[in-house]
Amino acid sequence: MNMENAVVTLKEGEGRALKAGGPWAYDNEAASVEGVFEDGDMVTVRDFRGRFLCQGFINRKSKLLVRVMSREESAVIDREFLRMRVQNAWEYRKRTVDTSSCRIIFGEADFLPGLVVDKFADVLVVQSLALGIDRLKDTILALLLETLAADGISIRGVYERSDALVREREGLPRVKGFWGAPFDTKVEIVENGVRYRVDVAEGQKTGFFLDQKYNRRAIRPLCRDAKVLDCFTHTGSFALNAAQAGAKSVLAVDASELAVAQARENAALNGLTDRVTFQCADVFEFLPELIRKKEKFDVVILDPPAFAKSRGAVKNAVKGYKEINLRALQLVRDGGYLATCSCSHFVDAALLGQTVRQAANNVRKRLRQVEFRTQAPDHPILWGAEDSDYLKFFIFQVCQEH
Repeated sequence: MNMENAVVTLKEGEGRALKAGGPWAYDNEAASVEGVFEDGDMVTVRDFRGRFLCQGFINRKSKLLVRVMSREESAVIDREFLRMRVQNAWEYRKRTVDTSSCRIIFGEADFLPGLVVDKFADVLVVQSLALGIDRLKDTILALLLETLAADGISIRGVYERSDALVREREGLPRVKGFWGAPFDTKVEIVENGVRYRVDVAEGQKTGFFLDQKYNRRAIRPLCRDAKVLDCFTHTGSFALNAAQAGAKSVLAVDASELAVAQARENAALNGLTDRVTFQCADVFEFLPELIRKKEKFDVVILDPPAFAKSRGAVKNAVKGYKEINLRALQLVRDGGYLATCSCSHFVDAALLGQTVRQAANNVRKRLRQVEFRTQAPDHPILWGAEDSDYLKFFIFQVCQEH
C-alpha cells in the first residue's frame, strides 16, 4: 500500500459501479477525504467499512472524483508501473490490429484513464483529458517512444490535441501544439489499401477516425458494381473504400467545406476522382431532395456524428437517427443495402436497432440483418466501463415484400 495516499471513503451503499468494474468514483459517492493531497494526486478509495477498492487520482473540480489507476492495494504508481501499462497496450494492438495506424492507448479501456494516443504512420497524436493523467503524460509518452523503438518503430514527431472542451471540467486549459520538435503535421496513412492525407493539427479530434477501420472494410463486398450514397462522408473514408472496391459511382455528402476539400484531395491521392462525386450539403436537407428526384441507390451509408453527447440529449438524438434512416431507406433500391451507425454511447445497440426498425415500418420496408459490428479492436470495449462501448454499426439488406 502507498502509505502517503490520502483516503477517500465512500458512503454506505455507494460504489456499486466501481465494485462492478467501473473506472470512476463519483463526487456524490464520497463521505470523506482524509489526509494531505492536492487535486491530481493519487488517493486510496475505501468503502464505508474501510475495505480497499482502488487507487486512483483525485480531482475535486470534476464529477468523476477519482479515476482508477489500480485495483491492487500494494501497487506503486511509478515509472515501472506506467511502463507495464504502456507495454501491455502495445502488445494488445500487435495481436489484434494492423498497427501501421491505430489507437495505441484508449483511456480507461487501457487502464490509463483520460489518455488517448493515436499512431498515424510515423506520427503520434496525444489527447489528455484528465488532471491526474496530464501530470503523467510526459512520462507515458517517453515510455511509449521507448517501447516502439524496441520494436524498430521510429516516430518522427508527437502532436498534442488536448483541445477538447471537456478539459475545462477538469480545471485544465485547452491546449494543442508540438510535443517536442516541430514537424510537418500533414501525414499520409494507408488503411485497407486506401491512402489518406491526415491533418493531425486541424482535423477533427486527433485527425482521423480510426475506430471505423474494419467497418469500412466490411462494406466493400457490397459495393462492387454498385451505385453508392455515402452520407456524413467527412474526409471520404467510406466513399473511397466503396470506390476502390469497384463501385460504379459514389455520391458522398458532408456539411463541412473543409472536410469535403480533404475528401477530394484523398480521392485524387487514390486516383478515384472519376468514380466519386463529393457534395457539400446538409444531409437532412439533401436526402429529401434525392427522394423528390426519385433517385435510388444500391448501397446507402450513414455515418453521422454523435447526436447524443449527454443522456439528456437522447430523445432528440433518436428523432434525428429516425429521420435520416427513414430517408435513407426510401433511397435504397429493393434488395439493396443500408449501413447505419451511431457513435454515441448513450444510444445503445437496442435503441438504435429499435429506431431503425420503426423507420423501416414507417416506409413499409423489411430489414434483413447482414451484420452487427462495433468499433475496431484498438478501441477495446472494457466491460464495466460503459463509455468504452460507443460505436454501433448495422448492415441490413432492405427488402420490399411482394
